[in-house]
Amino acid sequence: MHLTRTGVFAWIDDYSAPEVAAFAQRVESWGYGALWYPEAMGRESFATASWLLANTRRLVVGTGIANIYARDPNSAASAQRGLSEQSGDRFLLGLGVSHLPLVEGVRGHRYGQPVATMRAYLQAMAKAPYQAPPPPQPPRTVLAALGPKMLALAAELADGAHPYNVTPEHTHEARRTLGPGKLLCVEQAAILESDASVARACARAFLDLYLQLPNYVNNWKRMGFTDADIAGGGSDRLVDATIAWGDEGLIRARIKSHFDAGADHVCIQALSGKARPDERLLALLAPGQ
Repeated sequence: MHLTRTGVFAWIDDYSAPEVAAFAQRVESWGYGALWYPEAMGRESFATASWLLANTRRLVVGTGIANIYARDPNSAASAQRGLSEQSGDRFLLGLGVSHLPLVEGVRGHRYGQPVATMRAYLQAMAKAPYQAPPPPQPPRTVLAALGPKMLALAAELADGAHPYNVTPEHTHEARRTLGPGKLLCVEQAAILESDASVARACARAFLDLYLQLPNYVNNWKRMGFTDADIAGGGSDRLVDATIAWGDEGLIRARIKSHFDAGADHVCIQALSGKARPDERLLALLAPGQ
């Protein structure tokens, strides 16, 4: 797998199938190494990967993340191996435990203890039978890990971690926990806007959901933010630490700070205030520009 230093993270359910294929091709043409996308209440994650891989030539396609409550471990392992074999090792599986409201309220499952549930899932995937041609290389798995216990599990049983809504300081601690030789693929949201009031309003609209989810709230608190920072749509301190905003130079500096802290790969989520990413920013930050 050739995973370059920068990629794109995008919510892509607003696109039709032809539109999302064209978007992936633009991401590839800009020189990014990977396209990551989440799994929530839109398209199924592995079906989406199959479409994106079939419509690109070099791009790594990463699930950011595939919900472990959406399918059993055998299904996940078979899909991972099949997609890796069919694409020539361009599929990177990101797995996560999602969030209690989405798992119990939307899917109707019981939300288990996150680390124990993920451990059992990974162990079952490793034992899953597979009777089709194998992929050219062992397929890779990264975990949506935020806290120290899930990061430690990522170091033990996976190939690395894919943290989301984190600061460079978190990246530094994540690298310390993962140790050398493990992938650290960090998401960084960014807004191409130098007016503080406009940028922060866009950032708060984006963060509104996450400020209601315990997994993210607990992680912000581990990073030193307080209840006051989390209340009222997020303090300026929390917003500015989580979301990079400003001109090209400031956004590039934030991305660099993750690399300086130990990230192998940074996937840029270009916020536009709308359902689709800001392609102006993605083109501006394209590798080689």
